[in-house]
Parts: sequence; C-alpha cells; structure tokens
Amino acid sequence: PAGRGDSEAQGVRELYWAGDDGPPGGDKGQGGPGGEVGLSGGTCPHPEGGARGPRLPPISQIHAHEAHRRKLHNTIQDMKGNIRVFCRLRPHVEEEGTGVIRPLLEDGSSHGTGVEVTMPGTEDGHPGPQHLFTFDRVFGPAASQDDVFLEISQLVQSALDGQKVCIFAYGQTGSGKTHTMLGEPENPGMIPRAMDKIFESSRGLQAQGWEFRMRASMMEIYNEEYRDLLGKGAAPPRGHKVVHDACGNTTVSDLTVIDVMQSGGVETLMKRALSQRSIGATALNERSSRSHCVFTLRIEGSCQGTGESSNGVLNLIDLAGSERLSKSMSVGDRLKETQAINKSLSALGDVICAIGSKAEHIPYRNSKLTWFLQPCLGGGAKTLMFVNLSPASQAAGESLCSLRFASKVNACEIGAARSRSGPLKN
Repeated sequence: PAGRGDSEAQGVRELYWAGDDGPPGGDKGQGGPGGEVGLSGGTCPHPEGGARGPRLPPISQIHAHEAHRRKLHNTIQDMKGNIRVFCRLRPHVEEEGTGVIRPLLEDGSSHGTGVEVTMPGTEDGHPGPQHLFTFDRVFGPAASQDDVFLEISQLVQSALDGQKVCIFAYGQTGSGKTHTMLGEPENPGMIPRAMDKIFESSRGLQAQGWEFRMRASMMEIYNEEYRDLLGKGAAPPRGHKVVHDACGNTTVSDLTVIDVMQSGGVETLMKRALSQRSIGATALNERSSRSHCVFTLRIEGSCQGTGESSNGVLNLIDLAGSERLSKSMSVGDRLKETQAINKSLSALGDVICAIGSKAEHIPYRNSKLTWFLQPCLGGGAKTLMFVNLSPASQAAGESLCSLRFASKVNACEIGAARSRSGPLKN
C-alpha cells in the first residue's frame, strides 16, 4: 500500500546508531550506509560526541561496514514489504482514441502512488464510472527506463546479498511488458539493467575479498510446457520438471545453465534465447509474446576473510499478455496459445486470492507458471509485480481487470524473506 516504509529514515537512524547493532568492535562509522567510511583505523566518533570502538585494521573495518550495510539494507527492504506492486502506464498513441487512465503523479515528477481510471461513457451521454487505485509506485508515460530501474535497484542488490528475488511484469497484450523487462538495445529494460547492477556491485565486493560464481538460465512456459531457450539439442523426452526442496531452492531438470562473468555475456545469451522465444501475431498485437519468459540468475558468493557465504537468486519474468478471445480473434495455434496463457494467468489470480484470504490450500499446482512461482509467492522471497497498462479507451475493460488483480496482489501479505547466507562451509 501507499506509504509503506514511510518511517524508514528514522528506523535506519535508530538501527545505525543502536549500541548493540553496530558493526563488530562497536565502530559506528561515519556517513551511514552508502556514505563515506573512514578507513584509516582508530576510533570513529558518535555524532553526539565521544569516541566509540577500538582501532580496527582497514580490511576488518571494511568487512564490518559491509556486514552492517547488508543488515540495514535488508531491514529497509523488509519495511517496504516482501510483495510490492508498481504500475506503469505506457505512452498514448494518437490512433488509439481518448486516454482513460490518469496517473496521479507527484508535482514535477514522473511517478506517484495513485492511478485513476474513467470508463467510457454511455451512448446517451452519461459519463462512465471512475475507479481509483493506489500502489507502491505509479509511473506515468514520461517515466524513463532509468526512472523505473532506480526504484527496483535495491531489490536487485538484495539478490546479491543472498536473497531470493522475483520481479515480473503483468498486463494485457500490447501494454508494454516486454519493453519494461527487456527493452531495446538503445534503451534497455529491467533485465539488462539488473545485470549491469549485479556485476558492478559484485566488483566492489570483490575488492573486499568476496568471490562470486554467477550462472544464468532462460526458459519459457509455452502451452503449459517448460522450454529451454538456451538449449541446443532436442527437449528431454518427458519434458522439464520443476522441483522445490525444503529450503526453498528451485531446480528445473535438464535446463541449460551457463556461467557468466560479465553483463556482456548475459546480453549474448539473451539474444540467443529470445531468438527462440514463441512470438505470434494477433489482432491486438502483431508481435505478441505467446509464452511466459523466465530469466534466472543464481549468485553464489563467499568471503574467505570473514568466513561468510551467500546464495541469491534473481528471477526476472516477462509474462505473456492476457487477451479476450473475442478481441484477439485467435484461431488454430494462436487460439490454443491464448487459452493456455489465459488459463495460467487465471491460476495466478486464484493463487493470489488464496494467499490473500489465508486459505489452508494454495492451488500452486493448477498451472506450470504458479508451480514455478511458488517460492516467490509463498513467503521465501522478495517479490515485485509490474502491472503494465495501455491508456487506450478500447482497452479500458482489460486495464480495469489488470488493476483489480494488481490491487489484490498489493493487499497480500507473505512471510519474511529468508536470506540464504551464513558461515562459509569448507
């Protein structure tokens, strides 16, 4: 909900200067997380006066501040909630008719927390009903990819810190999901920007003695089947299987997993994968994604100097667009694809409703999509959903359905995310 985490600044100040919660040795640092840190040894002053803590060797001080940063970072993310919803309205195209969606933006900003939908009026001139929704963040059509990524970059950092993170885009076909998640070479989306962030941040940690192994995979869920988008050979005879273990780890059988060392390597893999993704033309979109596309990065880290280790997972998902059969005019293979897409998105809605009502049984097994997403929705991860909207008047009904679904997601509460980090095992 809007306003979630409003007390973060005060909470961080209290945590940062709390006597029992500081870094080892009692050193409170200077400048706070992300600020300037003195590395010359000696004691660091408390802002109210007085010296705190013994002299620390520079490398020990660096490790202490990094451990403290992680603690504060994860506390802030927990304050914001483990499931969040961002709304993004794509720009209006003239031939689409009158826009019916108005983002309620902060003065002089490209974002806010509210969105208003005015449904088309009746034939006799009566205005249509209005609906108001609030989310964690609403981006207007002028918001750039930079603006959007700035708001999710801290979740990406959580994956490097050992958390499971899932970010997915939901909305009708043609609403801008693929633009948001993948973008274009000259204007990359969230997935390539997330990779740049991961590798940039990991280089800073490597200077502190951390070592990382990163492995990428990419698959699609097409007609209720998992398909490897990086595989070179034929699919396994019995198909790919998703298995979740007791620790919340997810394994996809026979899926190609490739070690990556830099964001450029990921870009090459993505080009290869996307060339195999199922795309088709419908009456609503001449290049409609006919599958849910899942990019996964597994991040294993270790620091011999502190004995720490971490295991993070970042899932970035471009969902296929929901479509009304009467409007998409799908036939043949397109009809089968549309039915499979709508079934899986409906199953996702059923899971969200069950979570929201705290039902004893959550129907994760009703689709391949919800079964894969179980750890992301079941309390073991930090999850963010983009609801992408078209401003077109002819899309008002679908936009309203998307917003109502997103509102249900926004009202859900899931358990605390678990950080998969701890002492380094020999």
